[in-house]
Amino acid sequence: MDFVQNLDPSKLTLGLAVLSFIISPFAAPPYNLPITLFGVVAAQLQESSDGQALQLFTGLLGGSAIFDIIWMTQNEQNGFVKFLTFVLLIGKIPTFIAFTLALRQRGGHLAGLNIRSGDLSGATVWDSMPGGFGGGGNSGYQNLDEERPPQFSRPAAPPSMPVAQPAPQAPAAAPGAYQTV
Repeated sequence: MDFVQNLDPSKLTLGLAVLSFIISPFAAPPYNLPITLFGVVAAQLQESSDGQALQLFTGLLGGSAIFDIIWMTQNEQNGFVKFLTFVLLIGKIPTFIAFTLALRQRGGHLAGLNIRSGDLSGATVWDSMPGGFGGGGNSGYQNLDEERPPQFSRPAAPPSMPVAQPAPQAPAAAPGAYQTV
């Protein structure tokens, strides 16, 4: 790792871009040249931006190394171009590590993997899932074994009793007399 820390990421990226340019007219992976040219720009923006371009290039570089292996097994190349493609693939490894270390030094991480300096105990996608899968999120859901006071508690009002209206008193009538209503 000490060897890779001493490497200049911008010079590594420039070397990959030159190598990608050399093999681009032949039967070679067509995505290498655009990715490495973007890496040259991302390396120049490394100091002045928030690091999003650096994160994107690091992810693209790692993914393109995997695609290079697949591409080389599926396609035929002549010997010299195949050798240069292999050298390009090998050159991506220290470049990827150098950019990952540069991201760590700036406090960044590979966003898609949510890995920051090997720490997997931080916030994950599960914290935002409904049902409280994360356990510690502020999702407002309660686990079955968790006792929580209700969030919105107010004193219960006593039940209101209907007020009885006094019934009108009928005048006392004599027995056997007719009453008018």
